[in-house]
Amino acid sequence: QVQLVESGGGLVQAGGSLRLSCVASGSMFSINTMGWYRQAPGKQRDLVAAISVGGSTNYADSVKGRFTISMDGAENTVNLQMNSLKPEDTAVYYCNAEVSGRLGVLDYWGRGTQVTVSS
Repeated sequence: QVQLVESGGGLVQAGGSLRLSCVASGSMFSINTMGWYRQAPGKQRDLVAAISVGGSTNYADSVKGRFTISMDGAENTVNLQMNSLKPEDTAVYYCNAEVSGRLGVLDYWGRGTQVTVSS
């Protein structure tokens, strides 16, 4: 079993910055990829950014150039630096991890952290 705990959400004005962090904990697992998804009210959950343990990254077009994802493999932590925030970035942000363990390859999710960008 793997637990993901997010932190760093909050309220910020448009143009501001926030940094989200997510720590994975548990036993007998190795991380393949970690990422952030977001879900606004009435909308589906979409990928924001993801990073593999090898360092390959993938970003949604809407956040390219504004958000940066990074991973500390030794600490099982993924961070999302969000700059030049826009009201349309308002959503609940969820941490995701794909891990390999004795049960095979599994996906885990955090509980989410609210990000609100005021205009």
